[in-house]
This record gives sequence, structure tokens and C-alpha cells, in this order.
Amino acid sequence: MRRIETEADIAEGAAALARLDPAFAPLTALRPPLRRRPAGFATLLQAIVGQQVSTASARAIWARVEEAGLTDAAPVRAAGEDGLRALGFSRPKIRYALALAESGLDFDALAHLDDEAVIAQLTALKGIGRWTAEIYALTALGRSDVFPAGDLALQEAARILYHQQDRPDERRLRQMAEAWSPWRAVAARLLWELYAQEKRREGIQ
Repeated sequence: MRRIETEADIAEGAAALARLDPAFAPLTALRPPLRRRPAGFATLLQAIVGQQVSTASARAIWARVEEAGLTDAAPVRAAGEDGLRALGFSRPKIRYALALAESGLDFDALAHLDDEAVIAQLTALKGIGRWTAEIYALTALGRSDVFPAGDLALQEAARILYHQQDRPDERRLRQMAEAWSPWRAVAARLLWELYAQEKRREGIQ
């Protein structure tokens, strides 16, 4: 299965997308970041930390997690509810983090599964929805054809790209993204970069 490992992979995918959908042609000049992260417990825990909070809040909490050394399952289990609460975890995220730490998930085995099997294993865990699972598959496993259609920034970027009045919802965007296979993860990177540039143009941080 194809993985996104280098900027050359993104460039190849962008060129293919421009052929699949001419709307992407202007985006081929963009240079989106790789958005790769190490596979394993820490990256999935960080995704949980980032659920439904601002980027600034997520960074602040994650900095405390790293400072406390809670980037592996055993220290998280040892910290327990009180330790996680002291770092700023909400009650639901305490449950999710402890469930992940106690799951015994084989992160190495995930690398050998197909995309839907990866997502199925991850979403079987408490607190891991499809968006979190797809973000993990895209960033930690480098999958080339994963698209987190529930991401609001991607929905807004699609609205901008196609000059629509209303942004597509998750179901509609997932249908649209089928046309971008097998490079949906590159499409996501290009759309995230389009969104970031639009927000900078508007002066929004």
C-alpha cells in the first residue's frame, strides 16, 4: 500500500489530483507540510488531547503531558485519574486516555493492516471516533488514500475550492473525495494548506 513519506510523494499526488480534478490544478503550486508523526501511543494520545479544543489549548495540555513524561501507556496508567486531571484532561478524556493505556493495542501490527481495518481497530477503542482514527492513519502511518471528511477545516477548504456558498457536510465531502482516490491524503494536505492561506489572507489566527 502506498505511503506518503516525502515531499516528492506529495508532489506526485498533487499532479495526479490535478488530472483527476482540474479544480486542484491551482493547488499544485502549494507546498503543504508532510504532517507526519511517529506511529505509536503518544501520537494517538495527542490526538485525543486535541479533540474539540482549540489548537492553543491542545498544545498547552500536551506540553504538560510531555513534561510529566506521560507519553507511554505505563506512565499514564500509573498517573491515573488524578494525575491526568492535574494536567488539564477533561473527565471524558481521562476515560479515553486510560482506556487507550489499558487497551494493549499493537501499534506495530496496525502498519500492516489496510486502511479500513486500521480505522476499525482504532474506533473500537473508547473515545476514538473516525476522525481521530483517520488523522492517525494519515499522520502516523502515512496512508495515501485516507481522508478525514469530518474535519471542519477540510469542509471549509472544499467550499472555497469550489466557490460554493455552503460548506459540504461530512457525508457530502466523503462522497466528493471518492473522485480523488488513490491520493485522498494528498488532497487533504492541499486543502488544509488552502484553508491556512485563506485564513492568513483574512487576518485570522
